[in-house]
Amino acid sequence: MTARWNHRTRWTRAALAGAVALALALAVTGCADELDPSAGGAGDGVRGPVTVFAAASLTESFTRLGTEFETAHPGTTVTFSFAGSSALATQVNQGAPADVFAAASPATMRAVTDAGNADGSPVTFARNQLVIAVPKGNPRSVSGLADLARSGTKVALCAPQVPCGAAARTALDAAGVPLTPVTLEQDVKGALSKVRLGEVDAALVYRTDATAAASEVDAVEFPESAEAVNDYPIVVLRQAGNPAAAREFVAYVRSDRGRAALSAAGFQPPRA
Repeated sequence: MTARWNHRTRWTRAALAGAVALALALAVTGCADELDPSAGGAGDGVRGPVTVFAAASLTESFTRLGTEFETAHPGTTVTFSFAGSSALATQVNQGAPADVFAAASPATMRAVTDAGNADGSPVTFARNQLVIAVPKGNPRSVSGLADLARSGTKVALCAPQVPCGAAARTALDAAGVPLTPVTLEQDVKGALSKVRLGEVDAALVYRTDATAAASEVDAVEFPESAEAVNDYPIVVLRQAGNPAAAREFVAYVRSDRGRAALSAAGFQPPRA
């Protein structure tokens, strides 16, 4: 009896030691996944819906990043609302449910921070510059801002309260070009659509938007655009329903993967 009991005791201890070793190995693996910001998965604690309000010029790049973020963090769902930054800032301040706000200028972001609706300080994650969008082939031979003031040339601009409109006015003033547009649009996509539909001869839009529509429009660079480069800030919102996922999304936008996607879309990196 005694010998049989000792044998069973030795077997039980060996099995227990193996089980403990296996548990430790699994724990280490789990910790490694949590420490790796690109690993995602069940160990990072990020779950649920994330609602992002973002400037219209971020449509293509953020849509791609949203898909990548969901893949990196199973169990999350990213929903975007793209529009002019000033309109989005107004919606945030009126209580629209959102977790993250990404604006096309510090001025529109200040409308949110001054109202106390930001959770922390915004950070700049990208920069953008204007170009002149013209129909494919540039039928009116536009080579600079002065050409936009030629008689009979129809031009679309963003409204002055929208970041792309404020940047356009800065560039036009720097060039000394008086210009009366035939339409003022509420976001950069609206201005670009006027060119794509053949309703205007040119529009001042961001380089990223012209790049996204390269099959339909040509982009004309002009030196005065350097006077009106827009910084893009991003912040988690105070009323965020999912602050943990919101912070993780902001971190993803600022990660190497995020910067690569933004660079591919034509954005410039933030100033060091």
